[in-house]
Amino acid sequence: MTVNRLADYLDHMRQAIADAQSFTEGMAQADFEQDRRTQQAVVMSLIVLGEAATKVMDQHSAFAAEHSHIPWRGMRNRIAHGYFEINLEVVWDTVQTALPVLKTPLDALPSSI
Repeated sequence: MTVNRLADYLDHMRQAIADAQSFTEGMAQADFEQDRRTQQAVVMSLIVLGEAATKVMDQHSAFAAEHSHIPWRGMRNRIAHGYFEINLEVVWDTVQTALPVLKTPLDALPSSI
C-alpha cells in the first residue's frame, strides 16, 4: 500500500520557510554572516525545503506540473553537495527574496490535498 505524502511534503516546505525566516527575523545580513548557529539553522531549513520539493517533483510529478508556477527547484543540491562552498550572501538573499516568492503560492494551495 502506497501512502500519499504530498500534504506532508508541502507542510515540510511551509515549515522550513517559516523556520528560515524566523531564524533571521530582525537580523541584518552582517549579523547573519557572523552568527554560525543561525547560518547552520538556515542552511538546514533550506536542505529540508529542497528535499521536500524534490519529493513532490519525483513522487507527485503531475501535481508539480499542474502547479508549475511554484519554483520547485532550489538550492538543496548545491547546499547538500557543496557544503564547504556555501556562499552566505546567496543564502541570505534566498531567505530575503526567494522564500517569500515561494511562500505565497504554497500558502495559496488548499490545505487538504
